Amino acid sequence: MANPDPFTAIADGNRRYVLEELRRGPKSVNELASGLDVSRPAVSQHLKILLDAGLVSVSSEGTKRIYALDPAGFLSLNIWLDQFWEA
Repeated sequence: MANPDPFTAIADGNRRYVLEELRRGPKSVNELASGLDVSRPAVSQHLKILLDAGLVSVSSEGTKRIYALDPAGFLSLNIWLDQFWEA
């Protein structure tokens, strides 16, 4: 599922939680999974959707994959929402 709609990506409560956690700083899958009542593989699937939507980025630190917010990915969300404030 390449480049899904970012609104669809943020529709899920678990993914919104992940984004809120990443707002506090970059985190590994294990760090993110510790705050959710879903399995680590499920967290990885949520991260994949957010990554495909361009809302998060990933880098490697040794054997860990570290996820962070990608501010550029929120641009389309902001542009769409801003049209309602300009009216």
